Amino acid sequence: MNHAPLLKRLILICLGMFAFAFALVPLYDVFCDITGLNGKPSLEQAKQSTTVNSARNVEVSFTTHAQSGAPFVVKSQQYSVTVQPGAMSEVLFTAKNTSDENKVMQAIPSVSPGKAAKYLHKIACFCFDQQPMQAGEEVEFKLLFYVDTELPDEVQELTLSYTVFDISGQIVAKQN
Repeated sequence: MNHAPLLKRLILICLGMFAFAFALVPLYDVFCDITGLNGKPSLEQAKQSTTVNSARNVEVSFTTHAQSGAPFVVKSQQYSVTVQPGAMSEVLFTAKNTSDENKVMQAIPSVSPGKAAKYLHKIACFCFDQQPMQAGEEVEFKLLFYVDTELPDEVQELTLSYTVFDISGQIVAKQN
């Protein structure tokens, strides 16, 4: 029996599956950018808003949580704020290194609902940079942001969530 055609088909199917799996992450990122899903806001500093929609209010809530095992406690000093689209808002966060070693913290933001991510603009944010912290140190960070006036009317509230990671090991590995 000649199994060469079947073998060729199976090899092509395997190669196709491998290529699809390899392309899945970039395709997912493109899909999220187009649809606004996944709530990944920009990690770049935004330009200041020039217009304010004083006829509308949007509720912005804040949540934080540390990656499992990360020795940080991060909290916003306000659970939520009511903002007018385009108006600058400031919220203070406190972060504490609860370990007895110097650590480096990195905060990664996400926005819910995901389609609102592209309408939340940060002027100043502790998520822009890695934050070195001494053992037991407590630091205050300022978040300066605005909600874009183009935010769809059906979005009345959004949540800015930070996941905090201990990247100390990665910093040490890069220095060696």
